[in-house]
Amino acid sequence: MTQQLLLDILPGALPTLDGFIAGANQAAVAAVGTLSPGHALYLWGGAGSGRSHLLRACAQARQGHYLDARTPAHWLQALATDEDHALTLVAVDDVNDLNDAAQAALFALFNRWRAAASTADAFALLTAGDRAPLTMPLREDLRTRLGWDLVFRIEQLSDEDRAQALRDRALQRGLKLPDDVLHWILVHHDRDMGRLTALIDMLDQYSLARHRPVTLPLLKELLTHHSTIRP
Repeated sequence: MTQQLLLDILPGALPTLDGFIAGANQAAVAAVGTLSPGHALYLWGGAGSGRSHLLRACAQARQGHYLDARTPAHWLQALATDEDHALTLVAVDDVNDLNDAAQAALFALFNRWRAAASTADAFALLTAGDRAPLTMPLREDLRTRLGWDLVFRIEQLSDEDRAQALRDRALQRGLKLPDDVLHWILVHHDRDMGRLTALIDMLDQYSLARHRPVTLPLLKELLTHHSTIRP
């Protein structure tokens, strides 16, 4: 078995609402979970706050569409204009990075959402970005629409919440995570929960491949071999 095969990371579990550590964001998570057709919700928060997790989880649970700033604008435009295609939920992430064509498409999607809100064709619209709607670097009419319905700020998890999330992730994998390893990760690694979760998964894989228990030296050895996940 090659070194590369030994260190391959298994695909992470698909994001779910139940798998989101809410911390101080209980109201926001509840609003996402109960978002109904005809309503819109905008989430904002910094990198690593978990807003993308919430959008992906909601789109998956509702058999909806998830798009972000990397999605070709014509895909978003098609959702906005093809009224023969029924929609349940559309989630548009990273709206702060949308180019001009994508902003125009999202504007059209908001107009479709509003026109259908009180009809049998109503769908839910979930959007997210890195700042409050009125401070977005977007066209003025789109900034206004982002604040048409509910708006929630996603707060970063506390260290206690992050620690519990990592313990839970390790427990799911049957991994014993010593306190000194957990403390080192929280102090020296970044605060992005997606990256932290990926690190736990990789640490589990590395431990199994080396037939060694998880220890702080093993973690540092792993990070030395994988510069892409170094803090």
